[in-house]
Amino acid sequence: MIELALVGIGTGHPDHITRLGERALNAADLILIPRKGEGKGDLADVRLAICSAVVTAGTRIAFFDMPVRAGAATDYAGAVERWHDAIAEAWLAAIAAHLPGGGRLALLVWGDPSLYDSTLRIAARLARRIALRTSVVPGITALQALTAAHAIPLNAINSPVTITTGRRLETGGWPAGADTVAVLLDGRCAFRGLDPAGLSIWWGAYLGLPQQLLRHGALADVAEPIAQLRETARQAQGWIMDTYLLRRSPAAA
Repeated sequence: MIELALVGIGTGHPDHITRLGERALNAADLILIPRKGEGKGDLADVRLAICSAVVTAGTRIAFFDMPVRAGAATDYAGAVERWHDAIAEAWLAAIAAHLPGGGRLALLVWGDPSLYDSTLRIAARLARRIALRTSVVPGITALQALTAAHAIPLNAINSPVTITTGRRLETGGWPAGADTVAVLLDGRCAFRGLDPAGLSIWWGAYLGLPQQLLRHGALADVAEPIAQLRETARQAQGWIMDTYLLRRSPAAA
C-alpha cells in the first residue's frame, strides 16, 4: 500500500506551507520531486528549498524526470491524456525503485491540487495499478496569492467570478456575462487578443517569491508592457508562473 499525500505549496514560498502540510511532509518516507529538464532547474530548487525549510524528520528525497507533453497544437485533449499517462508511469517507476515495499509518499503541488492542476487525475491512474490511498493537504491558490499581493478582493460586490485558462480565453474570447475573469495557465498572453475597452488587469508572477513581479492598470495601457516583462523574466529565470485578474468597469458592461 502506498499512502500518497499531495501537499499544496502555494506559489513556492516556504511560508505558504500550512502546518498540516508540514506534518504530511515530515511523516512521509519519501518525497518525490520532478525534474523538468534543462533550463527549468529552479522549479526543482524551489521545492528543495521548501523541504529544507520545513522538513526536519530526515525524510528521503528522490527525483524523477517529468515527461514532456507533445502534440498539443493539433490534439490538445489527447496530448494531455497521453502526458498524464506518461507521468503516471514515471511515478510508478520511482515508487518501484524507492518504495518497493510500500510506504508513505508525498508530492509537492504548486498552488492547490483542486484548481487547474491534474495531480489528482494522475493519482487516479496509479490507483488502478497499485494499492493506493490518496490524501490532499490544501494550499494557497495562485488567485489568493495574486489578490493578496495586489490587496484587492477577488470579486466585485454581489458579482460572480469566472475562472478560466489562457487557452479558453484565446479561443473563446471574453466569457459571456462575466464582469471579473481570473485566468491561469496562460503562456501566450491571451489578454492581448481582447477588446481592452473598459478592462483593467491585475497581473503577477513569482508570487510570494523574492523575484515577485506585479503590474496593474488599464488593459489598453499595460497589456504589451506585461507581455514584454513576462518574456524577459522567463528568459532570465528559465521559467515563469503567473496569473492575472481582469475586471470590466460597470460603465463598460
